[in-house]
Amino acid sequence: MSKATPTSSNHFDVIVIGSGPGGEGAAMGLTKAGLRVAVIEKEGTVGGGCTHWGTIPSKALRHTVSRIIEFNQSPIYTGDNKQVHSTFSAILGHAQSVIGKQTRMRQGFYDRNLCSIIHGSAKFSGTHEIEVKAADGSVDKYTADKFVIATGSRPYRPKDVDFKHPRIYDSDSILSLQHDPRHVIIYGAGVIGSEYASIFRGLGIKVDLINTRDRLLSFLDNEMSDSLSYHFWNSGVLIRNDETYEKIEGTKDGVILHLQSGKKMKADCILFANGRTGNTDALNLKAVGLKADSRGQLKVNDNYGTEVEHVYAVGDVIGYPSLASAAYDQGRIVAQAMVEGQAQGRLIDHIPTGIYTIPEISSVGKTEQELTAAKVPYEVGRAQFKHLARAQIAGMDVGSLKILFHRETKEILGIHCFGERAAEIIHIGQAIFEQKGEGNTLDYFINTTFNYPTMAEAYRVAALNGLNRLF
Repeated sequence: MSKATPTSSNHFDVIVIGSGPGGEGAAMGLTKAGLRVAVIEKEGTVGGGCTHWGTIPSKALRHTVSRIIEFNQSPIYTGDNKQVHSTFSAILGHAQSVIGKQTRMRQGFYDRNLCSIIHGSAKFSGTHEIEVKAADGSVDKYTADKFVIATGSRPYRPKDVDFKHPRIYDSDSILSLQHDPRHVIIYGAGVIGSEYASIFRGLGIKVDLINTRDRLLSFLDNEMSDSLSYHFWNSGVLIRNDETYEKIEGTKDGVILHLQSGKKMKADCILFANGRTGNTDALNLKAVGLKADSRGQLKVNDNYGTEVEHVYAVGDVIGYPSLASAAYDQGRIVAQAMVEGQAQGRLIDHIPTGIYTIPEISSVGKTEQELTAAKVPYEVGRAQFKHLARAQIAGMDVGSLKILFHRETKEILGIHCFGERAAEIIHIGQAIFEQKGEGNTLDYFINTTFNYPTMAEAYRVAALNGLNRLF
């Protein structure tokens, strides 16, 4: 690991705090523009929460579990009643190997671009000065003309929940799960809670999913949300909607969840996955003239500049959309703004949603409820995966693709997909959806010749289905 060795002093053109996707995007853009850049990372390796506790490990876990399910549901492999069984702790090994590969690759980016990595916890000690406390307790001071805060977020931990108890976990600490539970309560049915519900249920573990809202993932198109609810119900996940905890009681060998509705639930452990907080509390922001909001987040302008002229922020620490993909783009854009004085690029208006439940959900554009509320005369085209040759070959009968389009102009207004590989399939439609004018119409999918058999062919099937509804 390289440590900053400034030629004459510990001064840099820009110091980036955090080496997640946002910090990496900013650092790479700035170093390629010829600036002297240092990245401060509190962990021993680069990559941030995305690589070590969030996106990468959870998706690696999900992949392994979905392959186990696929194997066990196939009559080809299970004809002699052989079933594959695994445990959460056992499949963590695959996740760790992926994390290692990602970390080595990302470290190589910094090394090749001569970007200094300083390992330690950072806090501001002046308007242009920062202190970094290393793992051995030593403290070094560094100065810079400008700063980028890309410290990410962490799971929200209410003060009345004892996360030191060995059976009470958040989405970070769950990756250290050593015992193999038979029954898990997941509190919070957002994206993270829903993904882990799929993972645990796929391993044959009993799952109770507590939703603090009236429906699952209410920001989705209702049909997609209902599809996930039905799929969870069909696979044995118990969902309780509109519930809030009163207290979470850790016991010797498990946990008891007391709900405000008077219900009580018992399980081997609980995963508390209800919200996230920006990592700003340890930065001593007041030294640089900044203050975070109640969720630990910073307000920024179109150039990702904060209220302090020489301090910028990107990624989860600024809130929506809180996606690794968007954070990298934000980092790239902020580098442009810092070098040129004004960002030329910007995030696209319609960022695709990718939810890695089993099966996946992905969407881009408007939902049916949004179009109805806006009184847009839309029509729907659907393709069921079970009717596609490629899906039949792969045994992927669960799922569908839905295209929403304007019934007069045939302009594509929204695309929603539920099923295996949905997060990949969506990008075919996104490419057309993002075209301007006549390039974005249903006609593209009708007039294009697709490879056969493919999952992409669902677009042609859905487009013809929608066209048949017009009169």
